[in-house]
Amino acid sequence: MEGDDETYILLLLSDSNLPTGSFVASAGFESYLKHGFPAGSNSRSSETRTIAFIQDSLETYARSALPFVSDAHRAVHEFKRSIDATSEDTDASLSMEELLHSLSTLDQLYHDMTLNHPARRASTAQGVALLTLFTKGFSAPPSLKASLQPNKRAISINTVVDKFKTMIRREETQGHLPICWGLLTGTLNLSLERSQYLHLFLHARSLLSASVRLNEVGPYGAQQLLLHAVRPLVEAETSRCRNKKTGILDEEFDELNAGPATTWPLGEILAGRHDLQHSRIFNS
Repeated sequence: MEGDDETYILLLLSDSNLPTGSFVASAGFESYLKHGFPAGSNSRSSETRTIAFIQDSLETYARSALPFVSDAHRAVHEFKRSIDATSEDTDASLSMEELLHSLSTLDQLYHDMTLNHPARRASTAQGVALLTLFTKGFSAPPSLKASLQPNKRAISINTVVDKFKTMIRREETQGHLPICWGLLTGTLNLSLERSQYLHLFLHARSLLSASVRLNEVGPYGAQQLLLHAVRPLVEAETSRCRNKKTGILDEEFDELNAGPATTWPLGEILAGRHDLQHSRIFNS
């Protein structure tokens, strides 16, 4: 993809007005605060508490989710290469079925690795919202469809998204956020590196949005943190985890060093206790 085209896609995907379902989730932050964390929180500023949670959450999320984003994106890229390599008369249904199988296998593994129900609920809600966004927000408007003639690759990849959505409706797969994000960004021709970085950036931004709704920081304070505190955290975790994989798409795989992992058990426990709160703002 040309640099200007990719930049424009980045601007579209980073728009806070996009209906991606992120407003439903605090990623455990609400439960984290209600349970009195971090230790000695009464003596800490609200900004310090927010940054501490973002750092721990980003670290574990990058190691658990980025491998799935990467493999879903790679699977879509390989499918598009196979479409380009075939003639116009060749049926692409076989490679399409292989892609759908890879996506559903990744989806099931992520579901199994997500250890608490609130996190699963939020991930699937946001994943389905992303696929709906692609269908309704990134398709050509009726007034332009006559002038835009999609090529064979575009038609095939749109069919994949539609079929994957159908599989989710039929409960044949889950539709978790990292897999849907890899599918979406691969479909929109965003590079893997940009896809990884933007995914972690949006995770951090959603945590800051949750912090604002929880009255931990104000809107201007959240913007300051996003500019000065979050950027090095996102860059560091993207750099550390950019080469991690799930092993599903690779015959030779170092599971111990390159595989997905959960690095913050306390965060999992607190997120799992979200539904036990007497009152709560977020669904997860």
